[in-house]
Amino acid sequence: MLFSSPLLRGTLIKRYKRFLADVELEDGSVVVAHCPNTGAMTGCAEPGFTVYLSHSDNPKRKLRYTWELAEDFQHNFIGINTHNANKLVAEALNNKVAPYFNWVDSWKAEVTPPGAQSRFDFKLMLEGKPCFMEVKSVTLAEGNVGYFPDARTQRGTKHCLELAKLAQQGERCRLLFCVQHTGIKEVRLAQNIDSEYADAVGYAQAHGVEVLAAGCTINQQKIQINQALAVKL
Repeated sequence: MLFSSPLLRGTLIKRYKRFLADVELEDGSVVVAHCPNTGAMTGCAEPGFTVYLSHSDNPKRKLRYTWELAEDFQHNFIGINTHNANKLVAEALNNKVAPYFNWVDSWKAEVTPPGAQSRFDFKLMLEGKPCFMEVKSVTLAEGNVGYFPDARTQRGTKHCLELAKLAQQGERCRLLFCVQHTGIKEVRLAQNIDSEYADAVGYAQAHGVEVLAAGCTINQQKIQINQALAVKL
């Protein structure tokens, strides 16, 4: 996923009201940027982090700048925009990147299976058979370990239980953690943050749902899924 225009480098002053961030640009000016991330962003929004913003000339936008990337004090790049996770997976599906996507014949986004109450991110066709997949963006890191979620997620728990139900009915199902943090080498569940979600993932896996993780290469020009990562439940 290439950024449409060169990103502007700056230093994070603070994130506040969930969707706003004050950033000092390299010329010394301070701007307010939109923060496209509703999560806690633990470890992703420390004052002093180097950040990268995109700029829009759309007159209808309230804020001209969007916070796209952070670079932590260990020089790991972090994708701030959680909406990019599905875009990255769609691109990986089209390009058949990483072993998870090699055997996908076709795919469709935002699909509600017959009889289900939830809409899932993707319906994949694998060797002529459907596979329903939900995608989650991971940025919470402790050392080289990534954790999900970074805040309680009732919606995520519901999706896991519905995937488990579909798997019990004979459907192939996947839960994919898209890791937008270059320092993360494996993914685990944040039991201390949301034990219900962790239990739901374990239940889903026990009933046939594939739990996978994919890592990304990230820099000022692009974000791209490039590897499979280990998941340790």
